[in-house]
Amino acid sequence: MGDVFDFWFEYREVIPKGYVRLQAKIASLCDAGIPVHFFPGNHDMWQEDYFQKELGIRFHKDFYAFEANGKRFLLHHGDGIGPGDKGYKFLKGVFTNPFFRWLFRWLHPDIGIGIANFWSRQSSKKTRTKDAIYRGAENEWLVSFCNSYLDQEHKDYFICGHRHLPLDILLKNNTSRYINLGDWLSHYTFAVFDGTDLVLKSFKNGDLHETATDLPSD
Repeated sequence: MGDVFDFWFEYREVIPKGYVRLQAKIASLCDAGIPVHFFPGNHDMWQEDYFQKELGIRFHKDFYAFEANGKRFLLHHGDGIGPGDKGYKFLKGVFTNPFFRWLFRWLHPDIGIGIANFWSRQSSKKTRTKDAIYRGAENEWLVSFCNSYLDQEHKDYFICGHRHLPLDILLKNNTSRYINLGDWLSHYTFAVFDGTDLVLKSFKNGDLHETATDLPSD
């Protein structure tokens, strides 16, 4: 659901180091016929077609909607949707602009990746503590987005990343749910759909927990 990489920029001839084993595992899943879907996050949005061609993944730059066992899903990384966050929305417009991407590509990878990693670390320091605090559904921008979306079309599950906090929130129609997958840095959470229900689970210290603990929900 995005932010798989702390930073990723797709150069024409250079692959950023440090992710070889992860990419090999993804490729092995795809080679085995297991579909892998990838959503670019705000840390790894600068991608073109490398992952599709080399790894065989299915790449989604925008929303991805599908139906399974009669349940309707809508997936998105979660950045830049919903009200608020105007500063980030402006920056995202700059970062995704083809001209500025072209300019960045002219930096030597050691320089470009070094700058990007420094910026990413500084951003994480500023936002990680704030992101770990749940202040109620009424203050969650993505919950507001989901509730507004339900005025136009029904979905059973809205699944996002971006927030880095595991959330399972019942929406205004009392049937649909907003699920945030959390992260693998501190919560180790992921979601499983068993054909009937979707459940957040956690994997800590090598142990699988059937439900994520201390899960904020409304």
